[in-house]
Amino acid sequence: MNGDTARVYLDWNATTPLRPDARQAMIAAMEAVGNPSSVHAEGRAAKAIVERARAQIAAALGADGADIVFTSGATEAAALTLGGRDFAGAEIEHDAVGAWISPVLTTGRNGQVSVPDPAHSTLQLANSETGILQTLPEGLAVSDLTQGFGKVPFAFNWLGLDMGLVSAHKLGGPKGIGAVVLRRGLDLAAQIRGGGQEMGRRSGTENIVGIAGFGAAAEAAARDLAEGVWDRVAELRNSLELNLASAAEGTIFVGKDGPRLPNTSCIVTPGWKGETQVMQLDLAGFAVSAGSACSSGKVRASRTLRAMGFDDIAAASAIRVSIGPGTREEDLSRFAEAWLSRRAKARLRVA
Repeated sequence: MNGDTARVYLDWNATTPLRPDARQAMIAAMEAVGNPSSVHAEGRAAKAIVERARAQIAAALGADGADIVFTSGATEAAALTLGGRDFAGAEIEHDAVGAWISPVLTTGRNGQVSVPDPAHSTLQLANSETGILQTLPEGLAVSDLTQGFGKVPFAFNWLGLDMGLVSAHKLGGPKGIGAVVLRRGLDLAAQIRGGGQEMGRRSGTENIVGIAGFGAAAEAAARDLAEGVWDRVAELRNSLELNLASAAEGTIFVGKDGPRLPNTSCIVTPGWKGETQVMQLDLAGFAVSAGSACSSGKVRASRTLRAMGFDDIAAASAIRVSIGPGTREEDLSRFAEAWLSRRAKARLRVA
């Protein structure tokens, strides 16, 4: 991804580069002629692709014995699990979850959420903007696992929750495919009705190309995690923050003193608008964001930071730098130089 020195991609939490394993699996799946619901040989071959991917994803999630229900992405997975129900949640949840919940749970200054009634609540595993990790309470109804899947070790079967949401393009798979992970024995009413695919929980002919890519990406992500790839990513992230902090008095690195994703830096410089930073850095050849990428290109004050107690000025002055296994040390050195030079000019304007 970063072979082109003219551009440096530092927005892995928005979407990741497609893994070679996923690309190869998708190309192979394109050759499948049959419909997975057909009973003839061609249909059975297509069905085998779907079931192989289902097994790969379950193994990567530590969800053997759970049900994997394929959807068009984590947004549909959120609608399928949360729609028509009355769940409590926090303001820090992704918009896909926030659209369905009552945002009544309290978020502390450290980003941790208090969940007094887990059975009727949802809580994300990791925040996409800050990277802050939550300790999920036993008996939690739903968790958005999207950002944590493939980056931090966990097993669905050990989390003690009923349902989880995952998405392929956050771990090197294709866009437009996701899943609900459902504790075996739970029922889930379909929102999309028709042919009764996905065990009657989500009708419609399966996207076997996307599903194949998702399965291969999940398997590769689990291998990377086991081999310590993300430990190196964390070292790069920490080195970047030390570099910036040494020359950027007053800048805040949100969540740095607690558990968080190994690849995420939420950088707040009060008075220097995140929107301005994103545009300046884009022109300089760096792709970063000012928060979640799922708001149709809108850049606004962070709802997550406001929930954590930051004032409006600080909440509008954040950028997110999210890196991955393809990020190089020289990429971050170039970024630090570009960011610090623009910050120095911004300080003059603010003063």
